[in-house]
Amino acid sequence: MRSVEENIKALTRAVLNEAHTEAEQILAEAKGKAEAVRQKARQQASAERADILGRASREASLLRSQAITSAQLRARALEMERREKLLDSVFEEARQRLPVIQQRADYSQIVRQLLREALIHLGEDTALIRADALTRTYLTEQTLAEVSADLGVQVQHGPPLEQGVGLIVQTADGHRQYDNTLEARLDRLRNTLRAPVLQLLMGEAL
Repeated sequence: MRSVEENIKALTRAVLNEAHTEAEQILAEAKGKAEAVRQKARQQASAERADILGRASREASLLRSQAITSAQLRARALEMERREKLLDSVFEEARQRLPVIQQRADYSQIVRQLLREALIHLGEDTALIRADALTRTYLTEQTLAEVSADLGVQVQHGPPLEQGVGLIVQTADGHRQYDNTLEARLDRLRNTLRAPVLQLLMGEAL
């Protein structure tokens, strides 16, 4: 028969063994939970990394697209600017050559046509004519009388034209006028001539 001391020792060993077993179970459960947490963290990190990479890829693609679009727009703007400068230079060259028209053999007929068109556009019964010095020499009394009789408009010379080639007609009070100088005609024709001139400059067929 065991003594009391032996029984106490046996009981102590049983308690210790049970505690050790329970501790091992708790430790095993803790390890399992820790591994599950680590696995979840790895999965979450992987998902976040994939999301970040996806967003970065989309943003990079958008930036590339925006950069390409911006470059294309800039290229078009530069091309349009170049064409406009070229067009301006052509019209300016044409403007500089307008006085040469006065050397043509048919300039007297041109002057008569300029006068008729201007008077018709002015639409008044009386008018003053302002012309540059050379054009004025073609506006003889006979020419004025013939145009006046043809259109039913009383015309007479006004102050000389200080700038431009051709003539301007105006009302006696100067409140209304019609500019039919060659420069004004070129300006009025610019929108009409713009497309065909650009086609010629770019080497395209009309």
